[in-house]
Amino acid sequence: MIYDVLIIKDGLPLLSKSFSNSSNAKNMFSELDNLIMVSGFFSALNSFSDSFDSLGCISELKMENSNLKLSFLRGSHVPEIIFLATFDKDSDLKSVQRFLNKISGLFFEKFDINQISNWNGKLDSFKSFENIIEKSINENETEKQTQHDTKVFDWLTSFETDDSVIIEKDVEANKSVPEYYSSIPIFVGSASHINPKNYLVGEISYKVFEKIDGTKNINQITKELSMEQIKVYNICKNLVKLGFISLN
Repeated sequence: MIYDVLIIKDGLPLLSKSFSNSSNAKNMFSELDNLIMVSGFFSALNSFSDSFDSLGCISELKMENSNLKLSFLRGSHVPEIIFLATFDKDSDLKSVQRFLNKISGLFFEKFDINQISNWNGKLDSFKSFENIIEKSINENETEKQTQHDTKVFDWLTSFETDDSVIIEKDVEANKSVPEYYSSIPIFVGSASHINPKNYLVGEISYKVFEKIDGTKNINQITKELSMEQIKVYNICKNLVKLGFISLN
């Protein structure tokens, strides 16, 4: 579960939203003085990593006396902005990074560069964005539950007899090909330059991502990867939800 979201600009807290009564979160984000110190610390930490190319950027941090972990994402449009989330051990880092990437995209959609650059330092200047964060967190939790339910369903259906599998395949073969198999996945903005391993899970997802070039449709990608069309389509749907592609 994600407990807190913090947006930092130039070492100052631009927006802070908590979604839990956790004592860990309270100690770190409830007091303004603490919030300012935390923001400055994490901003300096990211600047430090920039000084050493071989280190790369910091994506996760664990405090010794806290049960929470922290994940970071630097704004692609405004490098001096950092998106930070605290989360528990039951949350996957890649899932949290996808969430932060989504939040980053929504933030830069809602506020233009001038609004951000001319920020007066007040915490309530971007308060209207809190509702968007809350909605995204709810969607994130719903997606996690759906993925869990799907895994349980796939596990249960794996106990079908060979005869039932053969019959099901025969039925599928007689069905007409769904229209969406001819859809062409196209990258949105600079999404083609991201590292898919930071946001996706599984080698199959990486392979589908790498095959997207704006010209191949789902059916063509399916044939090149020797995969089931529905699997490729479902991966593309997830990429649409993340804001990385559109389906034409």
